[in-house]
Amino acid sequence: MKYMLLIATDPAASAALAPDEQEAMFAEYFAFSNRIAESGEMVAGDPLHDISTATTVRVREGATTVTDGPFAETKEHIGGYYIVDVASLDRALELAAQIPGARVGSIEVRPLMDYSAPA
Repeated sequence: MKYMLLIATDPAASAALAPDEQEAMFAEYFAFSNRIAESGEMVAGDPLHDISTATTVRVREGATTVTDGPFAETKEHIGGYYIVDVASLDRALELAAQIPGARVGSIEVRPLMDYSAPA
């Protein structure tokens, strides 16, 4: 089963880390990514640029509105993601707990819908 692990972080908490702590966390992300790639569980994963680069598109009654910024005003922002292909939700949750950002934010785990499978 494929799951998306959405990494939500508080930019203020990340910015409060000392430079050496930030470098250590980056190294942990690199090691985690390598482990799940080597195990064959990683489908995809990438960090995202800061929310200042976000653009939100809404269509209401046929009219498209494009605005700068994220979808919603929140303290935590999606900073990256992994898509993993694992045997169970328990394994997806286990992997989510290993993501370094879980210590300064949260990881939302959601199954991907598979439209190719019979209902």
